[in-house]
Amino acid sequence: MSAASYLKKHTEALVKDVGIEAACALTGKSKATLGRYYSDSDEHDDRFMPIDVVAALESAARFPHVTSALADLKGVTLSYDAERHNSQSKGVNQDVVALAQRFAMLMSEYNQAIADGKISVNEAKRMLRETLALQQVLLDMKLNLEDEVS
Repeated sequence: MSAASYLKKHTEALVKDVGIEAACALTGKSKATLGRYYSDSDEHDDRFMPIDVVAALESAARFPHVTSALADLKGVTLSYDAERHNSQSKGVNQDVVALAQRFAMLMSEYNQAIADGKISVNEAKRMLRETLALQQVLLDMKLNLEDEVS
């Protein structure tokens, strides 16, 4: 997958995380304009979401999809500021339980997806959502472990 295609997929995930109507209201952009930012058609290959629009949407999203994608492309690992969490983790023990639960959910999605020998686009999207949730738990766990050693 090319870097451009990877960014467009994460741009789409960001818009869908916020919701298309809410994204339009937050950014002042139309549905069509937002759609062009993540369209994989040849005529929109060179169109990407402006950074101020990304920032506005990521402030309303549950996960920084585009920022995370940019970090992935550069080989950078993100760490969240504990002050900005919507809900506080209660410690490493809770994180371990949440990690096991999320991993089980991912494996369940994988098992269902691979049952027919082929992973469809929708199945891949469900697995991606579980992978992102698993990543969030790992980041919470990392922050809790850093707190314990400092």
